[in-house]
Amino acid sequence: GIGKLCDALSCYVEEKRNGSFELKMTYPSFGLHAEDLIEGNIILAKPAERTTVQPFRIYKITTPLTGLLEVCARHIQYQENFITVSPFSAVGSQAAMAAIASHVTTPCPFTFWTDIDSSATFTITTPATVRGCLGGMDGSMLDTYGGEYEWDMYMAKLHGHRGADRGVKIVYGKNLIDFKMERNIENMITGVH
Repeated sequence: GIGKLCDALSCYVEEKRNGSFELKMTYPSFGLHAEDLIEGNIILAKPAERTTVQPFRIYKITTPLTGLLEVCARHIQYQENFITVSPFSAVGSQAAMAAIASHVTTPCPFTFWTDIDSSATFTITTPATVRGCLGGMDGSMLDTYGGEYEWDMYMAKLHGHRGADRGVKIVYGKNLIDFKMERNIENMITGVH
């Protein structure tokens, strides 16, 4: 890499279950590597205490009058939105994961893994993106087999269950103090295959 971002004032990673996985960082514009923080570059960050470092690609940088850069980056797995898959059908979760990798139409640096053992049929009838096949469209792997995704570097892991059940219940007014519903069309892409 280019170097450590030791001047960063804050750096937070937020991962939502089967959803977004993003990094937000505040960095001074006079910092040692401020000129290297440009769209498209990758930041390696450790998102949680018990995980390894993960690559996040910078997609947005804002510079308010304060002179502090606000850097937004998404996990490298978002690159799967730009890799297309030809139509196919596969019986079983293991075969479906292998078929996604073998039916990509452009070079794909990603690997796919699952511990789910299901014999359900997975079918893609029209060209789609890798990320769409995994969980971003009707009839995706997530719809067909269920489970929870873990994004680990360039590997997409579909677990039957991720984490552990600690017996904690979320109850409004007790340990749930706020709720926000969000609607977003950011991932709507029209493309030609």
